[in-house]
Amino acid sequence: MTKESKARILVVDDERGMREFLEFMLARKGYEVKCAQSGTQALEMLEKESWDLLLCDIRLGDISGLDVLRQARSLSPAPVVIMISAFASTQTAVEAMNEGAYDYIPKPFDNDELVQTIANALERRTLERDKEHLNKELAQTRHFGRLVGNSKAMKKVYELIRLAAPTKTNVLITGESGTGKELIARSLHDLSPRCDKPFVVIHCGGIPETLMESALFGHVKGSFTGATQDRKGLFEAASGGTVFLDEVGELSLPIQVKLLRVIQQRSFSPVGSTHDVEVDIRIISATNKVLENEVIEGNFREDLFYRLNVIELRVPPLRERREDLRLLAQHFLEKYAKDMGKKIDKLSSYAIDLLNRYDFPGNVRELENIIERSVALSTTNIVLPESLALSTHRKTKLSARAEASSWAGAMDLPLHEGDIDTVLSNVEKAYIDKAMELSGGVKHKAAKLLGISMDSFRYRYGKYHPES
Repeated sequence: MTKESKARILVVDDERGMREFLEFMLARKGYEVKCAQSGTQALEMLEKESWDLLLCDIRLGDISGLDVLRQARSLSPAPVVIMISAFASTQTAVEAMNEGAYDYIPKPFDNDELVQTIANALERRTLERDKEHLNKELAQTRHFGRLVGNSKAMKKVYELIRLAAPTKTNVLITGESGTGKELIARSLHDLSPRCDKPFVVIHCGGIPETLMESALFGHVKGSFTGATQDRKGLFEAASGGTVFLDEVGELSLPIQVKLLRVIQQRSFSPVGSTHDVEVDIRIISATNKVLENEVIEGNFREDLFYRLNVIELRVPPLRERREDLRLLAQHFLEKYAKDMGKKIDKLSSYAIDLLNRYDFPGNVRELENIIERSVALSTTNIVLPESLALSTHRKTKLSARAEASSWAGAMDLPLHEGDIDTVLSNVEKAYIDKAMELSGGVKHKAAKLLGISMDSFRYRYGKYHPES
């Protein structure tokens, strides 16, 4: 809940004195408060207006508070509900919680405890709404395989995939390492008429030169030492489907000649064979090199370049599609939280801010690795800045504060001359005041930022602000 939009609370109690007390106390805390003196009136107000939180007594003069609770929870969006009662019992508490109440507080209650419970409930509602909003964004995001993004740059990519996929035309995917070129190749295959046929990936830079020809085209028994039997190559295995040549710029010139023949004649000869093998394949290539420069330098055949580059599909680096960063981060967060069996809901706003300041030289692959590590190391249900591991030797545009890896590390600590107790007190006060500033004055958020309990925070805060 932002400072600009006050949380709206509906208090439902048939005791006038309790209504007036709660209205006065909560209004002083900055909430917008209205009251209902009966269950019937509460239902009317729930129907007409939107509320962030419902504070409702169990026993009302006309209908049960549980009925009000059920009606409130059926709304969309539904307010978070806290039940209160002077006639508390285990049975009614369990029933209220089963009906969706956030908490059940007996009367008489501790005022500070009630205020803290309300703050916690509203924070949880904000988290749930943020997650719901993100889920809606993700649901509306155009997906091709595992591709995620709503940026203009990615929408252009999706449109080109949609146009190119149904054809037999060769496609050259260009882009930096880690941008997701293989995912795009898979999307082209999955959306093509060949989707039920093989999709064979060939990492051109990962196969030794001495083995490349045999790996691609196969060989016959006795064609070289160790060839004890006939073996099909990857091109023949892909017949009817798609061959993806990853980092095609790494192919040697002799292999480029043989690849050109496959494209032109749709046939090839296995190593040691005098017979041609005909294949029906579509070739999708990818490179992080500028192949035009490789052609000029004599490292890549010009005729092969034009055969492969009938349609060029450029994948933008992550720094050119920053509006997708939050969606991607949430996507990976949910993926790895599920894989690791952790209940982690979201990234904190400070963690998102830190990511936004980073240039991601490793692109989407680097972001995925960062989120996976953060989920693995996180001990809370929210990813905090300190669990993000950005590559310090490759940072480019991080601010000084972000480079410190957390907001605390960038503080100008007010160290003065004096004994160690005075110095440490000044440091502690500075940290507490900075936490309050970053949390918007919400103490339980400040305590979470500092990694201490609420009781510990109250004690430490009270030492320096006894009037609060």
